[in-house]
Amino acid sequence: MKVVALILTLLLTLYSSTKEHAMQLLSPAFENGKLIPVKYTCDGEDISIPLIFQNVPSEAKSIAIIMDDPDAPMGVFVHWVIYDIPTNLQGLPEGVPNYPELEYGIKQGRNDFGKIGYGGPCPPNGAHRYFIKAYALSKVLGVQPGLTKQELLELIKPYIIDEAVLMGIYER
Repeated sequence: MKVVALILTLLLTLYSSTKEHAMQLLSPAFENGKLIPVKYTCDGEDISIPLIFQNVPSEAKSIAIIMDDPDAPMGVFVHWVIYDIPTNLQGLPEGVPNYPELEYGIKQGRNDFGKIGYGGPCPPNGAHRYFIKAYALSKVLGVQPGLTKQELLELIKPYIIDEAVLMGIYER
């Protein structure tokens, strides 16, 4: 019995220490679960939200990000797809240009507005939740820009090491 208790204690310690050091996605613009400032929406400057990556696993080779709105009337609406972000970057600044390819080999995909890069929150009615998901990957994808969310998710599935989510709310 003592051995079982010791093993359980060790497992709980390992689990809790792992959770404390799990990858995090933060923004200096808003706290998780809080309102997204107008500046980052279609009612403002419509520029991308600044992001901070913390506790990215050391074995990760790149980061991919998807921002979407599950509360859209026609189903999940994709606002941003960006990938091949080097892990030595500690985040992304606000206002990432909407170009297919950026510095450091970063690539952007197609959003549901039919454009490359970021398209800010622009809900037709009521409050919507916007989930920004970061994926730490075990490889640099090295693919062309312009991927859709679904194409990216299929491609990264075998390479995901860790994930982090930041959720913001916006209401017009």
